[in-house]
Amino acid sequence: MTQKLPADERRAALAELGERGWSEVEGRDAIEKTFRFRNFVEAFGFMARVALHAEKLDHHPEWRNVYRTVEVTLTTHDVDGLSPLDIRLAKRMDALAE
Repeated sequence: MTQKLPADERRAALAELGERGWSEVEGRDAIEKTFRFRNFVEAFGFMARVALHAEKLDHHPEWRNVYRTVEVTLTTHDVDGLSPLDIRLAKRMDALAE
């Protein structure tokens, strides 16, 4: 079963992800990022690729798509906060967006 990130791992992960544009969500134990693509097809393709990885992890993002923009929030509802799954998915999303 997944557990919340320990404090030291959390600090290190948030520092690394912060350099990639991720930020903490005010009032929640979650992180967020907005991805922008050239057009809707690229944004939707990104979401489809992420969906395959999310399904393999059995960990699904909260997200919203408007035209070429994809807004993502990651948290682990089972532990009511950030877990290693959120960090893995955030890194995978960054790689898929390149």
